[in-house]
Amino acid sequence: MAYRLKKLSEYVRGWMGYFGISDYYRPIPELDHWLRRRIRLCDWKQWRGVRNRIRQLLALGSSKRAAIWTGMSSKSDWHLSRSLGTQTGMTNDWLKGQGLISIRDQWMKAHGYA
Repeated sequence: MAYRLKKLSEYVRGWMGYFGISDYYRPIPELDHWLRRRIRLCDWKQWRGVRNRIRQLLALGSSKRAAIWTGMSSKSDWHLSRSLGTQTGMTNDWLKGQGLISIRDQWMKAHGYA
């Protein structure tokens, strides 16, 4: 996962270097949200079994109830990447600590807001 995040950050920096000059802000938060959700999905798929998923969510700080409901759910992985258990466990700060850079922050920096 560290390699994925490293390559993704290189790609986002290059993408912002090329498209960052645009003043059109509207799609930026949506892209940022989609990217974080996709990374949560990749982590969720790597955890595989129900017990491991519950254990990982509990270790990340999700409530016991949310972790169990999310871990035992039969819904799709994409749907679960936006559930309460994954949102409270895999927070934006946690993703940032893992090495994910924000498209929104990069856009703001390119336009002098940060």
